[in-house]
Amino acid sequence: MNPITEKLNVDKLITLALQEDISSEDVTTNAVMPEYKKGTAQLICKEDGVIAGLDVFRRVFTLLDPDTIIKTYVQDGDTVKNKMLLAELTGDIRVLLSGERTALNYLQRMSGIATYTKRVADLLKGSGTKLLDTRKTTPNMRIFEKYAVKVGGGQNHRYNLSDGVLIKDNHIGAAGSIQKAVEMAREYAPFVRKIEVEVESLEMVKEALSAGADIIMLDNMTLDEMKQAVAMTRGKAKTECSGNVTRENIQNIIDIGVDYVSSGALTHSAPILDVSLKNLHAVE
Repeated sequence: MNPITEKLNVDKLITLALQEDISSEDVTTNAVMPEYKKGTAQLICKEDGVIAGLDVFRRVFTLLDPDTIIKTYVQDGDTVKNKMLLAELTGDIRVLLSGERTALNYLQRMSGIATYTKRVADLLKGSGTKLLDTRKTTPNMRIFEKYAVKVGGGQNHRYNLSDGVLIKDNHIGAAGSIQKAVEMAREYAPFVRKIEVEVESLEMVKEALSAGADIIMLDNMTLDEMKQAVAMTRGKAKTECSGNVTRENIQNIIDIGVDYVSSGALTHSAPILDVSLKNLHAVE
């Protein structure tokens, strides 16, 4: 991760996660290891996948003790295999024990997202359709989860509500019509921002095109409707397919010709990648 981003955004989130796990003390560690002792441990992969979050994993320990040394044998984006040695950690045994769960939570979650994203992105290879994530992320985990999507070969949709104009069904309801919502967005938003409109029917596609939308999101439409919508918008606006897109059904979309496909499943349904901290022992 970018060191500036790490300092400004990531450190405070990791600190909160550590505070959640260590509200006053690590009772067990303090009981069995009352004083400093140097130790080492190994980070072992327990299933095949794509690794992501090694810098976050490292930062958990160095926030607890800057003298912790972590030697990695892989880098984010690498394909890893079951039983592979990923890293070796050396430092205060108390730090290795107290930081273990938080560090692994980040690494497992981010690697799981990268692994799932890679498998979905591979299905789209050669299609010309780009894979996007959504804002369906775990609270206070968005920066980590969206980074993991990129590591897995996907692309980030808008990061948050300040990042772009996306007019959805309730915005249209609030404004009164697609035309009115787009007009108001054009007047309010800087000219450099593109305007995306979510539609659920071909009639709404026509209205969005007439209003001058830059991107049209085809939400929960049938395959036939999406094909017609792509033909209608070609050369006039970009298209994005959205709505319950998963690894299992994404192949149905490949031949439609949309520019983008967004999938909340990348972040809300990806299983973790199993990694573990093992073989902790004291060293001289």
